[in-house]
Amino acid sequence: MKEIALYALDIAQNSITARARHLDIALEEGPEAITLTIADDGTGMSPELLARVSDPFTTTRTTRKMGLGIPLLRLAAEQTGGRVSIESTLGVGTTVTAVFCPGHIDCPPVGDMAGTVTLLVQGAPELELTYTHRRGDRLSRLDTGELRAVLGPEVSLAEPEVVLWLRDYLQEQEALLEE
Repeated sequence: MKEIALYALDIAQNSITARARHLDIALEEGPEAITLTIADDGTGMSPELLARVSDPFTTTRTTRKMGLGIPLLRLAAEQTGGRVSIESTLGVGTTVTAVFCPGHIDCPPVGDMAGTVTLLVQGAPELELTYTHRRGDRLSRLDTGELRAVLGPEVSLAEPEVVLWLRDYLQEQEALLEE
C-alpha cells in the first residue's frame, strides 16, 4: 500500500468485519510523528490470536489463508523508525495504533483520507464513525451520529447526495488543515 489512508481503510474494514458498531479513526500529523489510531467495539481478539496477528499466515478469513493488512502496516511503520501496537479484548474491541516518522524517506504520504472516510460511511452507513484529523493546532472532525441527528432517521448516509456532500466537506476540511 502506498498511502496511510489505504492502511486505514484496510484496518477499518477489519473492524467492520468484526461486527463493530462504533469506529473511531484518529490521525495526528506532527513534525516528529504521524500517528494513526483506529479503535472499534467489534468482537476483539483472543490473547492467542493477538499474539499471532502480525504473522501474514494468520487470518480469520475463510476465503484465503493469508492476512497481510497488519503485517504490511507494521512493516511500513517500522521502515520509517515507527511502530505498531495492538490492544484487543475478546468481546470488547480492538485498538490499532501505527506511528510513522515523517522525516524518513520511506514514510508513505497520508493520502486521501477524505476518500477513505467517505467510502467507509457509504459502505457501512449504519456504523457510528468518528474521524478526527489533527495537524499542529488545527483539527478536523466528523461524527456520523451528529450527521444523522441533522438528517433524521429517514435519510441514509449512503444516499448519493449525502455521500457527495460528505466527500466535499472532508476535502474542504483537509484543505483547511494544510493552510
